[in-house]
Amino acid sequence: MSETAPIWVLTDDRAGNVGQCLGVAEALGLPFEVKDIRYGRLGGLPNLLRGASLTGITASSAAALVAPWPRVVIAAGRRTAPVARWIKRRSGAMLVQIMDPGPGGRAEFDIIAVPGHDECRLTGGYVLPITGAPHRVTPAKLAQAAEMWAPRFAHLPRPWVAVIVGGATRRRPFTPAMAAELGRRAGDLAGGGSLLVTTSRRTGAESEQALLAAIPQPSFIHRWGAAGDNPYFGFLALADALVVTGDSVSMACEACASPAPVYLFAPDGWVVAKHARLHAQLYALGLARPLNAGTRLERWSHPPLNAAADIAAAIRARLAC
Repeated sequence: MSETAPIWVLTDDRAGNVGQCLGVAEALGLPFEVKDIRYGRLGGLPNLLRGASLTGITASSAAALVAPWPRVVIAAGRRTAPVARWIKRRSGAMLVQIMDPGPGGRAEFDIIAVPGHDECRLTGGYVLPITGAPHRVTPAKLAQAAEMWAPRFAHLPRPWVAVIVGGATRRRPFTPAMAAELGRRAGDLAGGGSLLVTTSRRTGAESEQALLAAIPQPSFIHRWGAAGDNPYFGFLALADALVVTGDSVSMACEACASPAPVYLFAPDGWVVAKHARLHAQLYALGLARPLNAGTRLERWSHPPLNAAADIAAAIRARLAC
């Protein structure tokens, strides 16, 4: 495969997977093309039935998968795996998969980046263990966000404690009572400083209202769906501490890309097992601490976490072979 052959990133309708793939591609530092994969009525079939094929994707998605073929394909999640294998059989491309692609065809992948919290038992030279999930938060982006947002927060007393709120998941509700408790604990952590709060689609209207009613003033509030610039990167860049709800792997790992102290809000029994395993890993590595009742803000730092850099380094090493 020529060194001038493109790098393809397979993206689909799962935003978390898309962000992980783009994070790796950007960390690689080489030009890449995004191939958007959309699914039809057969897209939910097990991969063992789909095989190495384009079965289950739309005609328009398939039409974009033509020569010149790539030298590297970066994908995440099980549904893109049959497409990646189909591409490799026509091109000889290196296949880089984030998370286990599932049974059938694993040996066709050159790198499978396996997060420790998934408890995947894959072994072999193609398996790359990683901590957390790769993402797109980099020092350069944080520096740019800091320059943009610092004037907007300048009137607020410090410390600035960012509160990044997810919400309900398929298996776990995020109740107004939990939201209010989050607000109280974050307010106690700030200790006379300011809260910088952003909510998400999953927070829900009632829980959002309970959260906002519980937080002390002064504060900076960005509600989900509000008009104007999204301050998320500004929070990561400038906060003196970050509070993150424990329902999202991506949010936790992105927060840990900041050098600021990270506190995870995860009441007993709320998060699913794999999220709890991630939290335990982050605590053990000194990347985060739990936000318990009565937790007080301490000044501590940690190295930035981003598995995208580790995956990109593994790709470069294989390209150099």
